[in-house]
Amino acid sequence: MGGAALGGAIRGRTAIVAAGNSAQGTIPGLSADELAVEGLRITLAESGIDKSAIDGLITCKSYGGFGIDTEIGRLAGLNPAYSATLDYGTCNFSLHLACAVIDAGLASVVAIVYGTNQRSAGNRFSHPLGRQDEASVYGFLNVAGPAAMAFRRHQHLYGTTEADLARIAVSQRAYAADNPLAIFRDPLTVEDYLEMPYLVAPLRRPDVCMISDGAACLIVARADRARELTDRPVHVMGVAQQSGLRDRQNADQWMRPWIRQVAERVYPAAGIGRDGIDALYIQDPTSVWVLQMLEYYGFVEAGGVGEAFARGDVGFGGKLPLNTNGGQLSEAYMWGFLHLCEAVRQLRGDAGPRQIEGLRTAQYCSTFGFMKAASTILSTEVA
Repeated sequence: MGGAALGGAIRGRTAIVAAGNSAQGTIPGLSADELAVEGLRITLAESGIDKSAIDGLITCKSYGGFGIDTEIGRLAGLNPAYSATLDYGTCNFSLHLACAVIDAGLASVVAIVYGTNQRSAGNRFSHPLGRQDEASVYGFLNVAGPAAMAFRRHQHLYGTTEADLARIAVSQRAYAADNPLAIFRDPLTVEDYLEMPYLVAPLRRPDVCMISDGAACLIVARADRARELTDRPVHVMGVAQQSGLRDRQNADQWMRPWIRQVAERVYPAAGIGRDGIDALYIQDPTSVWVLQMLEYYGFVEAGGVGEAFARGDVGFGGKLPLNTNGGQLSEAYMWGFLHLCEAVRQLRGDAGPRQIEGLRTAQYCSTFGFMKAASTILSTEVA
């Protein structure tokens, strides 16, 4: 349980002081790095934080080999005390690194920046994501293929139906209707979903995200600096990670059972139980990942996702709001960065017509395919 001790050590010691993003969709004429810098500029302008306050920079590689800290720092005019680039950030991994950097005293205010132009650049997922394996040899270059296999496994184990899976996409589309940033905002019903053709059977178009151009940025600060930079800090209360790097050597790898170990660590690390989570955010390149993480984090019983949405336990209009921005399935594909931007806005009461009242805590769960998982618990209060 070393992860629990590490996570608990940072409780309340860092806070998100700003979150921002560019428009999403197709943005021709700008490189991924230029978009990343634009995301930083927007975030600084909206928050009123001066660029001179930034002494740390964490970037995330994007399609085409962009996203390196040395280039983004040059374009942004930054000389940070600390900088680094993650190969795959999903914002959770980037946020955890920022917290560790701050706790180590290497920086006090860290900008986490991501930009991509993969839609206008024509990314067709023609190369393996992460590494070559037997799945990519047989054409599973897009996450939809492995996710379809994972859902078939879930159906075999629990009798889950396609209508059960549909409720995830339907719920998130309902949130997206009030999100002007969202790419998909047209109403969607379970019946609409079931009438659609398969994309990769048994998954349909609403089960898979749409890649997009755009940028996002978070600014994270040491607790005392956070209070100087904003009167509405969002505190990082707990973090946890777990890898599944053995890949197919792991038993039942399609189901990614090692995600459960993150759930075992993150709540003790935060000092907050899952019943204290007011809003949940799950990175969703596919709806199947939402299904898995709802179960592994203990919000839904295994095989019970359809009933949980139907009863109003989770999702749009339910007791536990889930991906209130529409998630990647309806808003945009930004490797999960927009989930944390949305969580910060909801906790601050800045989410406009989709604002959920009375939120004090939020949890974000993400994965890097079949290789890594991470979670963060945020709060407006420090216990």
